[in-house]
Amino acid sequence: MTESLDIIYISLSGNTDIFVKRLAHHLTDINQASSDMQLVNVKFVDDFYTVTRPFIAILPTYLKGGNGTDNGFEEILTDKLRYFLAYHDNYHLCQGIIGSGNRNFNKQFALTAKQYAEQFSFPVLDEFELRGNKYDIERITNTIINLKQTN
Repeated sequence: MTESLDIIYISLSGNTDIFVKRLAHHLTDINQASSDMQLVNVKFVDDFYTVTRPFIAILPTYLKGGNGTDNGFEEILTDKLRYFLAYHDNYHLCQGIIGSGNRNFNKQFALTAKQYAEQFSFPVLDEFELRGNKYDIERITNTIINLKQTN
């Protein structure tokens, strides 16, 4: 078993939570997650804390109307993750972010992850739609494995 990255995320409707749990299960099944890998949904974190281990972040996109280009790029509902990343510079241990959304919203798809990446200077590792599918799980698992091997 190799050292794994923790996953810090926010899930509001449950789609991201389901995806994260499936991803963690797959990482464990292929022996790429350590037994102490932490999954933290910041939605339920009342008191922010300083992160001490490397992690990846995952979040859905909820934006305020518009088209994501000229307007409608203002984040709503998920900003608790942004505050958590900023708290005591937690973002310094973030190895990258994975975004989700609904492809029906075109340019708004996974836009929040791109905004976080720009603000905090870490990469967008991947993106998936809604709850993701088995191909998303496999692809993102490979991305995480490659990320761990290069660090």
